[in-house]
Amino acid sequence: MTLSRILPLASVSLMALSTALAAQETAISQTPGTIVLDQITLVADGQENVEATGGSVVTAEDIETLQPADMSELFSRNSSISVSGGGGQAKRIHVFGLEQSSLAVSVDGVPQFKDNWHHSGSNVIDPAFLKRVEVEAGAAAADAGFAAGAGAVRYETLGARDLLTDGRTQGGRVGLSYGSNGRGLSASIAGYGVYEGFDWFAMIHSANGDNYETGEGYEMPGTEPATLGGLLKAGYEFEGHRVELSYERTEDDADRVTRMNMDQAHTRDVFPLKVTRNTLSLKYTEVSPTATWGPEAMIYVSRNEYWRPNFIEGGFGGDMDMEAQSVGGVLKNSFDVGVGTISTGVDFNYSDYRIDNYGDTDVPIHTIETMQVGTFVQGRFAFANGIDLSTGLRFDHQRFTDWNGDRRTDSGASANATVSYEFAPGYEVFAGASHTWLGYDIGEYGYLHARGSELTIAEGYEPATARNYKLGVSATQDSWTGNVTFFDTTLSGLANDYYRESDDSLTFDNSADYRSRGVTVQANYSWGSGRAGASLTKADVEYDGDDILPDGGDAMPIGEIATLFVDQDLPQYNLRFGGTVELAGRLDDSYITEGGFAEIPGYGVVNAYAEWRPEDYQNVVVRLGVDNLFDKTYFERTSYAQFARREVYPVYAPGRTVTLGVSMDF
Repeated sequence: MTLSRILPLASVSLMALSTALAAQETAISQTPGTIVLDQITLVADGQENVEATGGSVVTAEDIETLQPADMSELFSRNSSISVSGGGGQAKRIHVFGLEQSSLAVSVDGVPQFKDNWHHSGSNVIDPAFLKRVEVEAGAAAADAGFAAGAGAVRYETLGARDLLTDGRTQGGRVGLSYGSNGRGLSASIAGYGVYEGFDWFAMIHSANGDNYETGEGYEMPGTEPATLGGLLKAGYEFEGHRVELSYERTEDDADRVTRMNMDQAHTRDVFPLKVTRNTLSLKYTEVSPTATWGPEAMIYVSRNEYWRPNFIEGGFGGDMDMEAQSVGGVLKNSFDVGVGTISTGVDFNYSDYRIDNYGDTDVPIHTIETMQVGTFVQGRFAFANGIDLSTGLRFDHQRFTDWNGDRRTDSGASANATVSYEFAPGYEVFAGASHTWLGYDIGEYGYLHARGSELTIAEGYEPATARNYKLGVSATQDSWTGNVTFFDTTLSGLANDYYRESDDSLTFDNSADYRSRGVTVQANYSWGSGRAGASLTKADVEYDGDDILPDGGDAMPIGEIATLFVDQDLPQYNLRFGGTVELAGRLDDSYITEGGFAEIPGYGVVNAYAEWRPEDYQNVVVRLGVDNLFDKTYFERTSYAQFARREVYPVYAPGRTVTLGVSMDF
């Protein structure tokens, strides 16, 4: 980390934070006694500025409208987010072409593990449990969590108070749907309520189906839906305090192909695969914070498991048993300083990883351990002259113990600043920058299933870093919003994922730089009974200064992607209908074919839906959805492209899929 990169950002942060604190101290000194304000709504995690500066938000209304069955459908209206194709654990999420593992990902504030293996997806998260998703692209806040290299993704799940309406104290929801083209049967049931200071929420969801077919009628093996999950929450409020215990489990259990993100040699062979995710958390918050006291504390335990039996004797066909366990917590306080809020605190995380390759190498079991402790401060200020500023600092210490028992420790600082200026009512220009210390990157630790004692870590292996820049303009008027954001993100020193050197040795070392730069444009318009929106993202993604190849790795080429959507209510008929259009440009640059891949065709896909509430049963919703209306044959951007040298073919997306569902609140 060079001082020339971090000192300017750190100076901005320190000046802003010290000025705000001085202003608060002056206010207190002028008024005798302790200042206690009425209840304050404190802004957390930079949520007030996500979309305005190029990020994306999937709101509760979006989720109700989309009723997403998987992550592709969840982000179908956001051009900056690409999800690769396939079923179950094949899907990987990329933001501006950079894989989700380069972002700080959390569910209800609990940090999530990085991607374990490049042939499997990013996270097992069931969209049925989600209330809201925020994707903060680039220049993430200091309180977003450790290693927010290219930004942050925050998933929020449902709770009792999100679904109770009209002063009710208890309720429930059931949902049932059936879809063609392998979608199969999906069912969920939830119960929730409040009693005096207690509230509770319980939900289970299950989906089962068959392999889907592409638009041309080709059956994609190992793509059947096979999810089962549950979410439990129990909260208690007393004398201004709130304590909440939460447990979530999601499971995907089905027969899959050995490498789920590719169609290798058109094989039809499938083998058992079970992937589970368990999270238990306990959270404390102050219900009525004062100007100087708005604490939040959380501890959590999480466990991810990836089980694939030893189906190939003496080979490396992906047979492995992986476990990743984590314990951690955060303690922070948010307080008002007149012109804004400051959030400060500490967080920690201990994680251990275990990879069992069933004795296929001379080291049958690999283990890794990481330990991180960080402290942070983030200020968010809105000044009377039209300037808004979000700036912060964090300092992290990390310990990394590798599979040989060798221990490495290091520390690093991170700084961020985003400033905006409202030059006319509703119109702002903004600029942001960040330098982030990521610590020792362990990469896709699933690679260890095929590595033995010959694998060593390079002598000069160093912690990874990231830097982000963004610049743009945003507008907000009565019925429309829009923004244009230019972005530039560079990730330095990520793990090289255990690649073989030219001398036939195996060395774990830092990779060259990954870089994504381009522009994203968003616009939304509302006319009361309906809304429409559009987004366009163009990104140039590079590795070591060269255009990236479509090989399913930490970064993928995306070119130009656009999305359009419209929703319309017809109150007189209790009807809502709408649709989404997903567009991607053709990638036919010569570097793709010279790298051994086929040209990547563009595509245009239309998804449509209609919802109806019977007049005498407003608590019932009947929904008809049609995905890929025109039955196109295509593969989603960031999917592995065709690679003739190894008989690798893309995992094509489903053809036309019709789903009929009904849900009822009671």
